[in-house]
Amino acid sequence: MLQIKDYLISGDNVRKMVKSTKTSGEFAKGDLDTIVIHYTAGPYQSSLNTLVNPKVKASAHVLIDRDGSITQLIPFNEIAWHAGESSYGGRSGYNKYSIGIEIVNSGPLTKSGNVYRSWFGAAYNPSDVIEAIHRNQSTPKYWHVYTAEQIETVRELCAQLMEAYPQINQILGHEEIAPGRKTDPGPAFPLDTLREQLLGNGRSSNEAAKLPDLGRVVAKTLNIRSTPTSDGDLIAKPLSKGTSVSIVQEQNGWYKVRTSIEGWVYGKYIDVN
Repeated sequence: MLQIKDYLISGDNVRKMVKSTKTSGEFAKGDLDTIVIHYTAGPYQSSLNTLVNPKVKASAHVLIDRDGSITQLIPFNEIAWHAGESSYGGRSGYNKYSIGIEIVNSGPLTKSGNVYRSWFGAAYNPSDVIEAIHRNQSTPKYWHVYTAEQIETVRELCAQLMEAYPQINQILGHEEIAPGRKTDPGPAFPLDTLREQLLGNGRSSNEAAKLPDLGRVVAKTLNIRSTPTSDGDLIAKPLSKGTSVSIVQEQNGWYKVRTSIEGWVYGKYIDVN
């Protein structure tokens, strides 16, 4: 279990702090009210090196590795340099209002034969990839998935931050405070679900967002696959427009549905209203 004391996080999955000197002093009283979620667009060690390198004008409060472990870089009472040029809700310069959480993830990927590659050349299997449309874009791309351990650590950390600093009332993606410039954390991260769990409709931090029970196919035809990826094996004839389905699970924009067979379909083409 995570705990915050004297502006530092502790717990079984918290590594030794690696202190960054890249701060702008302490938050002004009452200013801290937001958490901003980022991806690193690189592996753990190189991302950590960048965040603590005094020659690079970027830092964050914490870095979350693929196994869900946390490395803290800056105490939570100090301003980190994670938001950059940013604005949202009528105010700008979100460094001075927010705690920055960096999650190790490669971001958008490019398909190359049977593998998917990051901008820095790392190769990923189809099981590590989803195809999805970014909230600020209109066409699907391939994205590196987050691990279940990372998602749970982010949820627990945000819950602890909100308990320690009750004035926190927003959880935003970097893509929302710097649209057109940034795409993190991207569609592979369940940002809306996280907000619903922690902030929405009076829910407690441990209460999952409600999944719709039924849906209806709105595309002319809709492939049903073995896994929640565009490369998943087709397991039946495509579902036709108007087909009613029972929804049993959601993962990164895909629904597992049940008709005469159970499989995964891209959620954009299911009407749940």
